[in-house]
Amino acid sequence: MMKLSSFVMLLLVVLSAHAGEMVTTPVVPPGSRIIDLSHAFDATTIYWPTASGFELLTDFKGTTNGGFYYEANTFRSAEHGGTHLDAPAHFAEGQLHVDQVPLESLIGPAVLINVTEQVSADRDYQVSADDFLTWETAHGTLPDGIIILLRTGFGAFWPDRKAYLGTEVQGADAVPLLHFPGLHPDAAQWLVEHRAIHAIGLDTASIDYGQSTGFESHRALMAKGIPVFENVAGMDQLPTSGFQVIALPMKITGGSGGPLRIVAIIP
Repeated sequence: MMKLSSFVMLLLVVLSAHAGEMVTTPVVPPGSRIIDLSHAFDATTIYWPTASGFELLTDFKGTTNGGFYYEANTFRSAEHGGTHLDAPAHFAEGQLHVDQVPLESLIGPAVLINVTEQVSADRDYQVSADDFLTWETAHGTLPDGIIILLRTGFGAFWPDRKAYLGTEVQGADAVPLLHFPGLHPDAAQWLVEHRAIHAIGLDTASIDYGQSTGFESHRALMAKGIPVFENVAGMDQLPTSGFQVIALPMKITGGSGGPLRIVAIIP
């Protein structure tokens, strides 16, 4: 059995120690910081150009006939937009849907690999296996069960669609105009063959760079059951290592993905 992260072990200790009684011990260690890595969903949320955006429709807001205040809404959203999870079934037939992704893949220790310098020179940059090896030279081999976050710096452009995606055009005509960084397919293949990661995420609209037409990085990762987090926010607040991630998507039965609330816990 894979060694549990210290955070998950702490959670289990707290729960077992207080089984059947009120829990008062904080699950997050005292002094830790919780960083929200999620963009809010609203009318400005960026979606893939061919997808419908987020809508929040008011069902009722105000004082009822009974004299009390009440509000309720209906929201509409494509699966893949804003901060969201790509389930392995998104690009791999027979793989896990979003409701089937193990929680162990979504909660645990994480590292940040910063490629902002490379991206500043090339907005179509693709993270390479050499980028991972360079990180490992400085920090040690990526441990089994790690969650990788790739910081390209594009999170700073949110929610400017043109700056973030490379175009303001929407619909099918926009797809050839997309320009943003991603993970090189060779690097994705290297990860699945040589490292045992639980998940990977980044601060762009796709794990494949904007000019991809075959989405090979999606396919390589998802064939091995690895979920992907896209449009992750707040990476500028993260250290290189030594933090935990909790990434819980909407549990959509049969979904190929879904809106994601992701946070980092920094001791």
